[in-house]
Amino acid sequence: MSLTLKLHFNLHHHHHNHANKNTIINNTNYNTCFSNKIQPKTIYNTNPLIITTRKLDSRVMQGDCCNMIIKSSLIEPDGGSLVDLVVGERERGLKRVEAESLPKVKLSKIDVEWVHVIGEGWASPLRGFMREDEYLQCLHFNSLRLKNGSLVNMSLPIVLAIDDESKGRIGSCSNVGLIGPDGDLVAILRSIEIYKHNKEERIARTWGTIAPGLPYVEEVITPAGNWLIGGDLEVIQPIKYNDGLDNYRLSPKQLREEFDRRKADAVFAFQLRNPVHNGHALLMNDTRKRLLEMGYKNPILLLHPLGGFTKADDVPLDVRMEQHSKVLEDGVLDPETTIVAIFPSPMHYAGPTEVQWHAKARINAGANFYIVGRDPAGMGHPTEKRDLYDPDHGKKVLSMAPGLEKLNILPFRVAAYDTTENKMAFFDPTRSKDFLFISGTKMRAYARSGENPPDGFMCPSGWKVLVNYYERLQVEEQAQQPAVLST
Repeated sequence: MSLTLKLHFNLHHHHHNHANKNTIINNTNYNTCFSNKIQPKTIYNTNPLIITTRKLDSRVMQGDCCNMIIKSSLIEPDGGSLVDLVVGERERGLKRVEAESLPKVKLSKIDVEWVHVIGEGWASPLRGFMREDEYLQCLHFNSLRLKNGSLVNMSLPIVLAIDDESKGRIGSCSNVGLIGPDGDLVAILRSIEIYKHNKEERIARTWGTIAPGLPYVEEVITPAGNWLIGGDLEVIQPIKYNDGLDNYRLSPKQLREEFDRRKADAVFAFQLRNPVHNGHALLMNDTRKRLLEMGYKNPILLLHPLGGFTKADDVPLDVRMEQHSKVLEDGVLDPETTIVAIFPSPMHYAGPTEVQWHAKARINAGANFYIVGRDPAGMGHPTEKRDLYDPDHGKKVLSMAPGLEKLNILPFRVAAYDTTENKMAFFDPTRSKDFLFISGTKMRAYARSGENPPDGFMCPSGWKVLVNYYERLQVEEQAQQPAVLST
């Protein structure tokens, strides 16, 4: 899978995108047992936010080929208002007492990540784990129809599974308490509905395959119970991970406030689960340049790494965040026009289905441009030597997806390593032999061996973060191997 990022060449008024699946390496969840936890420098400004109220306007911008209507300023959240399900401080004591009296459902670490996602409004207008009618609309239509008849995109089932024993304990109760892996009360789920969890149908419709080896399926769905429980969520207190990275976990509301404080007139989001190399930086900096050429005065980049569950061979979140910090410290990206924040969603690796979720969530966070590239949210086929999805289908689906019409995409070309200039550059087909496409597998091999990639591929301090991680990982792996006794 090459590190190439193919992005649309034409400006479509209703897509968004980003793609960074073909990047160097990947990331892990917040529980990684390997690297030391970093104390990140705060990249965004933490001064009190100054909220400016501005009427959303539409401007006619000149694209590469034609005039198009482009929405500027903050984009309206799905459903018209941002969902916030975290209980106010004054009510938390009473809610805890109530939750204690209810039948309990124990959450996994990934379930808690979904509570975080729902509670902060990333999935607006969803107000809890899906009931059956929402689940069926999501599964069959990749969208939800609201009471006013409008559609919002919703491509991934956001559901909570329970087993037969839990279902029996709940009985006819209409509300349940949700407790975290450590036994702490996390939330109340109200007006519940319990319905059958047809795992095969869910897997087939979400991934387009039931091939063994899909990471999220093996981690979450296969061991899950045979029932799904939906209802309205009340989150008892903000979800914290206490991993040194909580200051990066800005909610959609906080991000919108920060965009206003910075007086952004355009926000372009870059979803990633990998370290940032100079090809990514080229695309992001070029995006800002193009937005300025279109007439925007202060476009802001939302560098938005995914922070929930990822597969075991992805680069862990704390390592990626340290690497991202180095990219900004070295000036590869401009801290004045960049906000780095963590997107709390778990990762499915479900390709064109999942990329819709990644885009939809950024609408709720206030981004009106979304960069998409080659094979977004994709991965290698788990049992065959090929990509699981067609690398171009993600961006094509985004250009047509119901509910994503208000997002915009900018024209892009392929970024690759130019061996004549010793830097990442836009691919020139007239001298294709001069360009090097470095796969994620090759990048891992470089980092594991301590070998440097070509000069100009990644800032040296960022690369050192990755090499140090793999050195620690190898030490950890060797320590876990059983000792061989000599005779």
